[in-house]
Amino acid sequence: MIDIKNVSKWYGSFQVLADCSTTIRKGEVVVVCGPSGSGKSTLIKTVNALEPIQQGDIVVDGISVKDPKTDLPKLRARVGMVFQHFELFPHLTVTENLTLAQIKVLNRSGEDARTRGLKMLDRVGLMEQKDKFPGQLSGGQQQRVAIARALSMDPIVMLFDEPTSALDPEMVGEVLDVMVKLAEEGMTMMVVTHEMGFAKKVAHRVIFMDAGRIVEDCTRDAFFGDPDARTPRAKEFLSKILQH
Repeated sequence: MIDIKNVSKWYGSFQVLADCSTTIRKGEVVVVCGPSGSGKSTLIKTVNALEPIQQGDIVVDGISVKDPKTDLPKLRARVGMVFQHFELFPHLTVTENLTLAQIKVLNRSGEDARTRGLKMLDRVGLMEQKDKFPGQLSGGQQQRVAIARALSMDPIVMLFDEPTSALDPEMVGEVLDVMVKLAEEGMTMMVVTHEMGFAKKVAHRVIFMDAGRIVEDCTRDAFFGDPDARTPRAKEFLSKILQH
């Protein structure tokens, strides 16, 4: 579904990604973790070309992200993205937030877009909030609306960039519950997160990054269950997060 091949990226002279390669298969849930500044969010944003790359290639469902002929808006419509800070339009109602991109990008009729949007809103358990504005919702609810909005576009893959890090601790669970359900339904997911409980529960694989490189790419069981086989940097990271 996603093939990341020898991807490197620089901001000026600073290299933020260094020769990153991995493959994510259909229906796989891959958690990307690592210390702050390790390139996790940058890597996930290169998948739908929100961050351009200077070297390597990324192929999503057979389409090269780097190919100048690729219709990026069309590709992005198929790659759902959920950000840290929700990115909902504050002046639009929840329903309008759910339908706008469907109408503009997928050329759906208003009625079809509304039907699909409300179906996804129901899926994240927020049907009763359909006429409210984002500012009237809690952070957890706003993030669930953002997930519903991404799902309304019928994505083939979902990218999550630290979806719970801006939330109050009490709201983290309600967002993770939605994500666990998606994973169980077979959605292909790439998730940048510090929530190791989520990773242990649903990840098929864990990618660990440090200083712009992928230093571990292994099964969940190997990552959590066999720390002695990990690189020193991953071992150190695990020892800090797993002792609490």
